[in-house]
Amino acid sequence: MSINLIYLIAGAAMFLAAVLPTVLDRYAVSAAMVLLVLGMGIGLLPLPEGMRLDPLVTRAQVERITEFTILVALMGVGLAIDRSFEWRRRSAWASWSSTWRLLAIAMPLTIASVALLGWWVGLAPAAALLLGAALSPTDPVLASDVQVEGPRVETDETDDSDDEALGEPVDEKDDVRFSLTSEAGLNDGLAFPFVTAAVLLASAGSAGSWVAGWFAWDLVGKVVVGVIVGVAVGWGLARIAFRSPRRSLRLAEQGEPLLALAALVMTYGVSQLVGGYGFVSVFACGLTLRAAERNHHYHRSMHEVVQRLERLLTLIILLMLGMAMTKGVLDELDWRGVLIALSLVFVLRPLAGWVSLRVRARGSDLPGGLGRHEALATAFFGVRGVGSLYYLAFAAGEHSFPEERWLWSTTAFTILVSVMVHGVLATPVMRYLDRHRDAVAS
Repeated sequence: MSINLIYLIAGAAMFLAAVLPTVLDRYAVSAAMVLLVLGMGIGLLPLPEGMRLDPLVTRAQVERITEFTILVALMGVGLAIDRSFEWRRRSAWASWSSTWRLLAIAMPLTIASVALLGWWVGLAPAAALLLGAALSPTDPVLASDVQVEGPRVETDETDDSDDEALGEPVDEKDDVRFSLTSEAGLNDGLAFPFVTAAVLLASAGSAGSWVAGWFAWDLVGKVVVGVIVGVAVGWGLARIAFRSPRRSLRLAEQGEPLLALAALVMTYGVSQLVGGYGFVSVFACGLTLRAAERNHHYHRSMHEVVQRLERLLTLIILLMLGMAMTKGVLDELDWRGVLIALSLVFVLRPLAGWVSLRVRARGSDLPGGLGRHEALATAFFGVRGVGSLYYLAFAAGEHSFPEERWLWSTTAFTILVSVMVHGVLATPVMRYLDRHRDAVAS
């Protein structure tokens, strides 16, 4: 394939990435679906042998690009959430009730059920646990169709903007989108302890030699450190951007949106240096920045630049994943992988989510409460995507898993199923919920 043809394909793909979100808005088709199929089509072309995209060969590159894409998405998610979280107030904790339920109940249930199913079909315990952990997070990158759209700010009455979202923030009345957005922001980092457990189980063997230290540090300590770092960096940068005594440092007045990118890189670096979970830190930093001067238009500017970068990175990943699917990454897929993928998308995640949200459910008329229809939608739309690729690449780089090729095939197929199923259903289901909410309100 000539370099000119590569430029042509890349240019056409970038154009699609720019126009698809608007063009497909009315249809039950997501941009992720189109880009993944486009990548699969490109993979069928006579590409050079060096472009086979074998994940075992390109593992380090996959880990780096998926890592950065998740970081960008987490900053965007943190900036997008309008619902405040004041940890001293009990009502604030209650308004995030659905998030805590999905994290504390649905996520461990999903990990355990996938791991048990994998062990039942013949995987080694470590590989089964790794698969469960890698496939457990709701992806902040590919779940945009069921997430909040971005920061909403009140404007002056003299503002002639035609923004239909003035006034009440969208997630204040849409607990489904809020729940899925906040869950995606946190569970990518919270899956890390279980990926680490899989690596320790594979390398150290018996759990008795490492489980106590893993629980104290990997499961609890690193999360706490991550949150502290994210809040501290976000608070410090917000003080500078909004309230610095030097006008040249008040970036909010200048409208310089690159602070969001500086914040995510800085936060991740600090968190990794002190041993915390960087993914948790970046999301916490985004939330903290958003909490500062909540109605300032600067939040929109930061979110927009992050969103555009995320879209470009997602384009690259989806095209490469699609190409890999038709260039051999699915070669090891068998009935076991198909069973696990279909079970996760249609049974395991929806059931775990439903149990977490409906057991002693919070009233649907209260902030953080979900009705039956809303709980079902929230439980079902656990989109799997870029995070799964990152965790598998990370774990395989830490320790050799004999089942690695099969794990890649199963993970890629699961993402394919999730993108197609959730992409088709997202638009009609969310519109139905919007109509139902409006009917109840009237």
